[in-house]
Amino acid sequence: MDPSLKEVRWSGMIKKPQMEVDLAGIKLKNPVITASGTFGYGQEYTPFIDLNKLGAITLKGIFLNPKMGNPPPRIIETPSGMLNSIGLQGVGVEVLINEKLSYLKKINTPIIINICGDTIEEYIELARRLGEVSTDKKIAALEINISCPNVQGGGMVWGTDPRLTYQIVNNIRKVTTLPLIVKLSPNVTNIKTIAQAAEEGGADGLSLINTLFGMVVDINSQKPKLTNVSGGLSGPAIKPVALWMVWQVFQTVDIPIIGIGGIVKAEDALEFIIVGARAIEVGTANFMNPNVTIEIIEGIEKYLIEKNIKNIDELVGSLIV
Repeated sequence: MDPSLKEVRWSGMIKKPQMEVDLAGIKLKNPVITASGTFGYGQEYTPFIDLNKLGAITLKGIFLNPKMGNPPPRIIETPSGMLNSIGLQGVGVEVLINEKLSYLKKINTPIIINICGDTIEEYIELARRLGEVSTDKKIAALEINISCPNVQGGGMVWGTDPRLTYQIVNNIRKVTTLPLIVKLSPNVTNIKTIAQAAEEGGADGLSLINTLFGMVVDINSQKPKLTNVSGGLSGPAIKPVALWMVWQVFQTVDIPIIGIGGIVKAEDALEFIIVGARAIEVGTANFMNPNVTIEIIEGIEKYLIEKNIKNIDELVGSLIV
């Protein structure tokens, strides 16, 4: 724990602020969530942090069947960020249900499942299957991934056209009562129209942004450094873009927003909350510092105490323009 935060708490001078948030009907202890694809299936981080302290955990993206992803090299470090073309490698839904989720039943942190598909039918079947076991496996919500730039077929195809966005969200809505959070792509002409389409289709919340398209070239071989040629750019380099898009969407929809993009410290998370995010997801920073989510939670609480803000809800969308 931050020593200065501990000192403030123990002084008895200031009451602990309210950190709990309601996200599309999900009760979170705090607004800090792990981003899909950066936290594995949860167990991988147990040597480093107490999972019970997190607001929620979003698991690695899952398809109906196991997926190998793209061939390496598929991760490249970039200035202030990372370029990846993993291609959503995963174990498939049955292994997720029978092996991965069994462990996570032991913790009291909400579990969000990021679902992916090459067809609408695959998304629908995933949602139906996970809905069947949601009570037993303590699944809190589904995050519909229609924004990954590193897969062929489905992926971002659905998230760049408002009609297709509406269609896929609406079809998933019909087969599950679980809260639906739609993950949006920044690689669009107007993210507000996509956000509106997702809301009209039945989304209970939105998460944004996913990664930006990018590439890196080896000047000696004159070839791309990624086998897949292009990849998704994440990390601090994309934060200004992410903040702008969250701010735009906050003014457009009535459903809650999860802000994602370049969050490595509490100050970054606070920026997203001020422009309208009710919660945030931490992604690339988990690779650099496995304890970063806990540090961000403590940093947000310290800020609220110093500013004499009694409830974090007071900060959501408080930007002065």
